[in-house]
Order: sequence, then structure tokens, then C-alpha cells
Amino acid sequence: MNVGEVRDLASRLRTEIAKGIVGQEETVTLLLIALMAGGHILLEGPPGTAKTFLGQCFARAVDLQFGRIQFTPDLMPGDIIGANLFNFQSSSFSLIRGPIFCELLLADEINRTPPKTQAALLEAMQERRVTIDGAPQILSERFTVVATQNPIEQQGVYPLPEAQLDRFLFKHTLRYPSLEEERSIVARHGVRAGTPDPAALGIDIVAGADDIAAAVAAVGSIRLADEVVDYVVALVRATRESADLETGASPRAGAMLALAARARAALEGRDYVIPDDVKALVLPALRHRVILSPAAEIEGRAVDQVLLDLVERIGAPR
Repeated sequence: MNVGEVRDLASRLRTEIAKGIVGQEETVTLLLIALMAGGHILLEGPPGTAKTFLGQCFARAVDLQFGRIQFTPDLMPGDIIGANLFNFQSSSFSLIRGPIFCELLLADEINRTPPKTQAALLEAMQERRVTIDGAPQILSERFTVVATQNPIEQQGVYPLPEAQLDRFLFKHTLRYPSLEEERSIVARHGVRAGTPDPAALGIDIVAGADDIAAAVAAVGSIRLADEVVDYVVALVRATRESADLETGASPRAGAMLALAARARAALEGRDYVIPDDVKALVLPALRHRVILSPAAEIEGRAVDQVLLDLVERIGAPR
């Protein structure tokens, strides 16, 4: 698959997803980039902004086996990955696989469960496998986590540890829709209760396993010029030198930002990365990997604004 075919595939996917989702173009683009870069995405937004439904529509369009876990305070690691249970009839243990054995996992309200249970996802997200009673169990090579969290809730939630956040390629903040988008949502979905079935809305399967594998291979062939590499490194190192940030981004963050920029270039139909690809992804790729300094917090600074200031200060290559 060449980059032109990747761009056309992405266009068809957007068209299908739009049959169920009004607006959210940036969110859909980030989902596509995450899929083609082999990454995971954390969606943060208020209730009712279609985070869950978007994941269902996306899974339908790309023909991924969909799984969902509703994270709660009493959820245990075994509820996610599964366990070996003793079968009295056969006098042997049988592996009962948990819901993590899927291709696209919707981790709903991931911050409602304690860190011990959140940690059950770490190995799966990094290595696409889980360990049950000391034995590794391989997950799908297309295994992707779409996690959601509600920024409004303050009680009964657990902040995601830095190690968990670093496993996400992107953290994306969803906004409320525009006036016209909201009118369209009410007109389209105000005729039934509950979440509709994506298939019932006419969302067809656009991409299969072979298509996704070919797109991933195409992303790996995108050219990244030395000056763009230097630009990525300069941005990442600037976060570690900023007085407004107590903790900056790691070298892994820079590598993942570069990979995401390659995927964005492919979606645009280019076989090379330009600085605008990097600029467009700085916020979702880095906002969850840096921590504000106490002084910046007291001054009311926001992480996004600090990152945008760094982008403004560091000259992009021409």
C-alpha cells in the first residue's frame, strides 16, 4: 500500500464513522494515527460527548474485535486479564480469558479503578501480551486501547500513574460540539433511547486486517529528514529545560512523536514528514508526559499553554 492508498483508506473510514458521529474530526484523525502507529489513546471529556460510541463506530469501520471494560473501584486485575480456574470434571486448570483478549479495547472511565488494577494494562499496552500465573499469553498485534476518563469527577477517582500515562501515544481532550453540530446530534439521535448499534446506522466495514497491516507498513516507510529529527529532539529537550515544567518528556516521548508524525504524513498522502506534522501533534503527544512546576501551578499556567509557548519559541526547519 502506498501513501495515496493510505490517504484514500483514511477518507473512507472518516466517511463511515461520520454516519454515526457528528463532528469530532480531530478525534477521529488521532484515532487513525494511533491505529496506524500502533499506539493507544486516552480520551478525556465530559459525559455525553460520545467517547464510548466513537470507539464502537471506529471498531466497526476497521473490523476490529471490540471489547469493553467498565472500570470500577472494586475491579480486580483478574477481571481484566483472566485467570486459570480449576475444572472439577477434568481435574485440571482451564484458562478463562478476560475481556482484554480483543483487538480494540474500550477502557471506560479508566481512572475509577485503583492503580493496582490499572497496572494490569501496562504489559498489554507495551508488549501486547499478558502474564497469567507466570505464563505469557499473546494478544493481537493490532491490540489497541481507547481509554476514557471524565475530568469533572473529583470523588472516587484515582489519578493515572506516570508509567500508565506514558503508555498512551495520545491524550486528547474532547470539547463540547458547536451549535450546528449539537443541533445535528439532537436531530439525528433524539429519536431513540440508549446507544445505537453502529451497524444499524449503516456503518460498513471499510478496512480488514490486511489493510491495516499494509497501512502500518506504509507508515514505517515514511521519510523523516535529519532536520525534522533535530526539531523533535529540540522540542522534547526544551520540556526538560523549561522552568514551568517540573518533569519534562522522555526520549521515548520523542520517538513516539516522530512515529505519530509519520502516520499523519501518510494520512495526508505524503511520503515524508514536514514540521507541521510535528506541530499538530505536540499537544496530544506530550501533554500527559509533562508535569507543571509548583510555581507555574500557583500562577495558573496550563500545560497546553506551556507547550505551545515552547513550540512558538523553537524555530521549525524550513
